[in-house]
Amino acid sequence: MAESDPEPVTFGAGHRLGAPETLGISTLDPGHRPPAMPPGRHVTIRVRMLDDSEELFDISQKASGKVLFDLVCSHMNLIEGDYFGLEFQNHQKMIVWLDHIKPIIKQLRRPKHTILRFAVKFFPPDHAQLLEELTRYLFALQIKQDLSSGSLTCNNSSAALMVSHIIQSEIGDFEESQCRSHLLNNNYIPDQMPLIDKIMECHSKNIGQTPAESDYQLLEVARRLEMYGIRLHPAKDREGTILSLAVAHTGVLVFQGHTKINAFNWSKVRKLSFKRKRFLIKLRPDLNSSYQDTLEFLMGSRDCCKVFWKICVEYHAFFRLFEEPKPKPKPVLFTRGSSFRFSGRTQKQVIDYVRETEFKKLPFDRKHSRVQHDSRLSPLPSPCHHEVPTESGAPGDRVDSPPRRHWKESVLVSAEASRSARASPSQQRNGHEERTGSDSRTEETRGSTGPSQPEHLSTGVASNSPHLSASSGHSHGMVNGQKSLELCSHSPDGRQPSPLTSPLLNDACSVRTDDEDEVRRKRFPTDRAYFIAKELLTTERTYVKDLEVITVSFQSAVGQDEATPDSLKSTLFSTFEPLHKFHTGFLREVEQRLALWEGRSNAHIKGDYQRIGDVMLKNLQGLKPLTANLHKQSEVLFELEKACRASRKLESLCRDFELQKVCYIPLTVFILRPLHRLIHYKQILERLCKHYLATHVDFRDCRAALADVSEVVDQLQRSLIKMENLQKLLELKKDLIGVDNLLVPGREFIRLGCLSKLSGKGLQQRMFFLFSDVILYTSRGMTATNQFKVHGQLPLHGMTIRESEDEWGVPHAFTLVGQQQSVVVAASSLTEMEKWVEDIKMAIEMAKTSNGPSSDLLTSNLTDSKCPEDSSAEAESEDDMAASQTSLERPAPHRGNTMVHVCWHRNTSVSMVDFSIAVENQLSGNLLRKFKNSNGWQKLWVVFTNFSLFFYKSHQDDYPLASLPLLGYSVTVPSESENIHKDYVFKLHFKSHIYYFRSESEYTFERWMEVIRSATIPSSRARAMNSKESHPH
Repeated sequence: MAESDPEPVTFGAGHRLGAPETLGISTLDPGHRPPAMPPGRHVTIRVRMLDDSEELFDISQKASGKVLFDLVCSHMNLIEGDYFGLEFQNHQKMIVWLDHIKPIIKQLRRPKHTILRFAVKFFPPDHAQLLEELTRYLFALQIKQDLSSGSLTCNNSSAALMVSHIIQSEIGDFEESQCRSHLLNNNYIPDQMPLIDKIMECHSKNIGQTPAESDYQLLEVARRLEMYGIRLHPAKDREGTILSLAVAHTGVLVFQGHTKINAFNWSKVRKLSFKRKRFLIKLRPDLNSSYQDTLEFLMGSRDCCKVFWKICVEYHAFFRLFEEPKPKPKPVLFTRGSSFRFSGRTQKQVIDYVRETEFKKLPFDRKHSRVQHDSRLSPLPSPCHHEVPTESGAPGDRVDSPPRRHWKESVLVSAEASRSARASPSQQRNGHEERTGSDSRTEETRGSTGPSQPEHLSTGVASNSPHLSASSGHSHGMVNGQKSLELCSHSPDGRQPSPLTSPLLNDACSVRTDDEDEVRRKRFPTDRAYFIAKELLTTERTYVKDLEVITVSFQSAVGQDEATPDSLKSTLFSTFEPLHKFHTGFLREVEQRLALWEGRSNAHIKGDYQRIGDVMLKNLQGLKPLTANLHKQSEVLFELEKACRASRKLESLCRDFELQKVCYIPLTVFILRPLHRLIHYKQILERLCKHYLATHVDFRDCRAALADVSEVVDQLQRSLIKMENLQKLLELKKDLIGVDNLLVPGREFIRLGCLSKLSGKGLQQRMFFLFSDVILYTSRGMTATNQFKVHGQLPLHGMTIRESEDEWGVPHAFTLVGQQQSVVVAASSLTEMEKWVEDIKMAIEMAKTSNGPSSDLLTSNLTDSKCPEDSSAEAESEDDMAASQTSLERPAPHRGNTMVHVCWHRNTSVSMVDFSIAVENQLSGNLLRKFKNSNGWQKLWVVFTNFSLFFYKSHQDDYPLASLPLLGYSVTVPSESENIHKDYVFKLHFKSHIYYFRSESEYTFERWMEVIRSATIPSSRARAMNSKESHPH
């Protein structure tokens, strides 16, 4: 079976479609070629797969472990193979992982009698990081094995829930007699009998769930278990207490029995080492920690220590490093310590590669699954027996043809056969094979391999072990009735190259630089509808987090306090808790649909999931009853304000809550979020309807959903305008000192911003607030409260305005002529002056039609017949506390990064319409950020709202790492001289501050530019009103 001294077989670069002459995964630098198959005797290696089938691989004894592992991954068409490994029992009866760097002959003493087990090696914290359905299926098989063996311990409820998802994927929808019979004949967990009824109850709730969705839900439950992905290594502490050590993505864990008693995060670990039987963890110095600098654990032997140390090194490298660590240079004279290092791609490289590379999705067979699949979906013919189709997984299928065996059952991977079947250099172009070949050439290839097959038939594999089928009943693969791409040559193992080989020699295996070529096909769909749907997903994630600010954070802060009135608790939480529950479920549905749309399963081949309208229509109809009382949100605002006025304690609690990181925007804005979200839904559906043709399968559902949400939005439009105005008045009240009655019925906020006021001391910066009946001018008090102190008011009734640039010789100056006093002010630019003049003239016209003069806003010490500016210089001093003492008995902390403060520092202004547009144009998603002088791009979760960008490490974070107020910034596209040779990049610029951001598609680039421009280029009230009327709420 094995040949002596075969000629070397060269492994070349390969892609998923049309791999030229090699298989597997490589982490070599771009442009290099992997090593050839070394000469020497060939041995047959037996590998047991996760579905308990066994495969045979013929490989040189001198080949490295990586060559074998690459063949196994290629054999399964596995892209994300880096999460897996091959383990075996060594001569010391210890279970160890196959080293990718060492030759096989040095690791397997008796390779013919050793069975390697293909298993999950690295367990990521979130199964959403697994982008391929096949990968998630293999993880599900691993969970199934761990449950059955008892290594994955959990309570009865979790066990029943997981088993229900397993049998849903195997036998389909619940049918009582079938389900009970299946559970009686199959054991999934130890001591299963008492839980059969509970499993059946859970199974009955999974109706309609596809096998792919069952895998997803199984992993969702499993990943939350304490023992998920844990392999225990026996140890003792210094006192002799029996413990176990384990390693996870977070760091090194310590268990006592099956209970985790300690964890050492990677960030706290300085060094891991071992000395004989002692395993040592050296921690970074921490003044707040009671641990010693070095922790010592005693293990069974030196080899036990080394095995655990190796897996720790690999876990740390895989989850924490950006790229594979480079090998250390060999010392000339002597060595010290182990030369072991992690070999392979890191998790970041795997995710980046799979996301940025387009692969053709191929279906696969699920062993034990009776859920019927369409065999026509399989696009590849069998590599060995093209006339033999795969077994049907559907029960009761009538088979008239002779008995068939799965193609994997009859294949023995042979490197010798590959030499006679390798493609000629003429069949390759630029290192990549032609994707299609003539039928005659394909037939010749089949003929050359056909006769050699009987010699290599495996008789040791059960006939019912289909694992990953790529065969069909036709000589050419068919996808939806169309011919699939035929591969022109054979791989070095004698089979046709798999179209799902893991990537070789591409720049995903090393950190990309700006100089590398970015021309590559994207993995995810490029349809504009997909990115519109993805915007729904990203903004829904942010919305659910915003709801949790009220239902979780605010409720825990003030909900249990006696100072909070019961009426407020009832009004607030009875509104938001049902919304949070509903949108959590809606978000889960959208995530699952997008996962299918992105091709993480086979459903996209049929096109059943390349739409979002059906999901939105169903959920918007379910949301209608919850929106019935949203027009009463103003009552919630009034109730909260009333309660704060009545209780100083509650006022202090609310103020302290707004200073917390989780409350990244004013609390009152969160209360209006449900109304704003309806507008977001309407905007998204409008874009979808505009994009789709009337004949598109998703158009009808989108149009129906748009009609439903438009009806609700139209009913709430008038209420929303009033509530936004009320919310702004409540927010401004907190920023101002010296105002008694800002909340007056009929008063509307129009604009706030900086103007320079001309007085006896020259031009001085002042913050002006324009309302529908009065103008307030203030200065920023240099106090602990960080608030603005009111200096005077100018009633609009009877006011006139004239330009005064020539009169005073001050650029962009104009005079406000009131009935009692006149004030000369200057704007920072002509644009600013035009916006102020336009809004003030409009407000004066509004005041003429109102009933009577405005009420007095100022506190008693500031209401004077004389203008405060003229009384004395002291009345205007920045440290005057008189007004502060009238409003608050003692200074209290105050958020210093509100929009009022941003306008003050950047000498600009914003209008109420700008505020409305900013909150309604909320956007979120992943962006790559780069500073002016930095080389790399940093991936961040970015949320735009309230004129600011908020930066998170991921969408799961509860609060932002930092924020960037956008007022005053300009947004442009980088010029050629800036050397940003990337697609979809926009630039933010303010004075010397420059930031670059990269988006993933043209649509997302356009959306980010659109919403950021709405904040960086505030419009005048008239222009913005026209815009809002053309796109009503």
